[in-house]
Amino acid sequence: MTERATLDNIYNCYLQSSEVSTDTRKLSKGCFFVALKGDNFDGNTFSVSALEAGAAFVMMDDTKLYAEPSLGPYLDRILIVDDALKSLQELATHHRRKLNLPILALTGSNGKTTTKELLHATLSQKFNCAATLGNLNNHIGVPLTLLRMDQSTELGIVEMGANHQKEIEFLCQIAEPNFGYITNYGKAHLEGFGGVEGVIKGKSELIDYLHQTNGRMFVQSTDHEQLKRTKDMSRTILNVNQQWEMYSEPSSIQAHSQGHTAQATLALSGPKGAVQTQLIGNYNTPNVIAAIEIAQYFDISWEMIKSALEQYTPRMNRSQGMKRGSYNLIMDAYNANPSSMQLALDHFSKTSGSGSKAVILGDMFELGQEAALEHQMIVNQIERLGFDQIYLSGVNFSQTKFDPAKTSCFKDYKSLEEHLVTQPPKHGSILIKGSRGMALERLLNTVFIE
Repeated sequence: MTERATLDNIYNCYLQSSEVSTDTRKLSKGCFFVALKGDNFDGNTFSVSALEAGAAFVMMDDTKLYAEPSLGPYLDRILIVDDALKSLQELATHHRRKLNLPILALTGSNGKTTTKELLHATLSQKFNCAATLGNLNNHIGVPLTLLRMDQSTELGIVEMGANHQKEIEFLCQIAEPNFGYITNYGKAHLEGFGGVEGVIKGKSELIDYLHQTNGRMFVQSTDHEQLKRTKDMSRTILNVNQQWEMYSEPSSIQAHSQGHTAQATLALSGPKGAVQTQLIGNYNTPNVIAAIEIAQYFDISWEMIKSALEQYTPRMNRSQGMKRGSYNLIMDAYNANPSSMQLALDHFSKTSGSGSKAVILGDMFELGQEAALEHQMIVNQIERLGFDQIYLSGVNFSQTKFDPAKTSCFKDYKSLEEHLVTQPPKHGSILIKGSRGMALERLLNTVFIE
């Protein structure tokens, strides 16, 4: 039987490596390569190529492949384990304990990645922060986030995503957070969670973990469900409504979009001054205020907070305003669920500007038995709001009842793109939103070209 590597052996090799990699296409010299398996790939088969490309060590779990002659010259750089993924997760927790630094975990149905980026911007004004890259927030992404932290890291920010119950609980066991924040409970991943009540239960696993470990939750004053679930634990109330308190300083904070045009950016005014963000949409108000108040909890000055928020630039097609020719686009195509779609449409309907106002929407995924109802409710909303042009794409939207005089619907992205190339929307403002799998940002390369 091939000897298995111990956690101490694995950790020692990790410390000698430049970084952890799970993809030979993005592999750097001196890295620690973890051979993960998926439905359509087996990282073990790339072990030789990883070592040839300069990986310092490889952790793999295929003992038969380990006996292959091609690996012979590299045996002293190979760690054999029973399960590479489980060993990666155990390594991350072990490293997190060695560092013994504070970890802030956040989850929620909408806005968690934007809030994470805003928190990283504000908290970095005082601390050397390491945060989740992009939305690498699952059972692989969370360990990789932890393993990017080192002795110089003073505060970790870990985003946690989930599409079924017990997933947040598992991620908490890996990351062992000290602080937590839930942006909201919404209609996301209904198929996996089994409905909205399942979403609430699943996201609240962060609360349960911090309650058991005497951690602290940051809770919105308007979220009665969270207030109820955290009443017996340490918490800090974030007052995100029109009237809110900035840590014992009564104040009136007003949120508004500068100019009220489609690309108007969110501004907040309060007792310590105003902050002009580069975010689009009043629905981002709770995200900004959470970043302000959590930063103040960590004793960061208003001046530093204001500077960080004003300099933060949204990216990755999240509430991102852009000018393309005669079009003012709101590109919000990174993800979508019924809650975020309704908020985006409502905000867009209230904006002003010259020219036409159009929406291009793609299917919302992972809604299970609720898919037909939720997509129909979105169609009813957009037709009620009276946009000048409406374009829908995807299997679910294609099965809804809509007014063909107001709405153009296409069964897939390709047919939507072909139509827009030959018959582009009227000049004006356009909201583009859909689930990640629809990848509507592709329209930037074919229809809305700079």
